[in-house]
Amino acid sequence: QVQLVESGGGSVQAGGSLRLSCAASAHTYRNICVGWFRQVPGKEREGVAAIYSGGGAPFYADSVKDRFTISQDNAKNTVYLHMNSLKPADPALYYCAADPRWCGTRNQALGQYEYKYWGQGTQVTVSS
Repeated sequence: QVQLVESGGGSVQAGGSLRLSCAASAHTYRNICVGWFRQVPGKEREGVAAIYSGGGAPFYADSVKDRFTISQDNAKNTVYLHMNSLKPADPALYYCAADPRWCGTRNQALGQYEYKYWGQGTQVTVSS
C-alpha cells in the first residue's frame, strides 16, 4: 500500500509559479513510478509528468514541457512539480499517483490507467 499526500496548490496569476509536493509513505518509496496528473470537470485526467524513484529521465506532456519540472527528494520520500509560466489553461485538480514499477515508455508513464495508488488532489487556479 502506498499512501500519497499532495500539497502546495493555490491561486496564482498567469505567468506565475507554484510548487506542488507529493509525500509518499516512507517504507514504500523505492522502485516506484510517480506521476502528476490533472483533471478539470468534464475532461479526462491528463498525465503531466512522471519520474522513477531510481532515477533516469523524467517524462512530460507536450502541454507542459519547458514550463514544468518534476523532481524528487528520496531522503524525504517526496516528489515535486515545479510549475512556471502558468497559463489560463493550467488550472485543474492536480493529483499525484504512484505504481510499484519502472515508469516504462512515455505512454505508460503518463497513462492514468497504469497507476494503482492516488492522492486526494490539490487545486490549482490561475487568474488572468
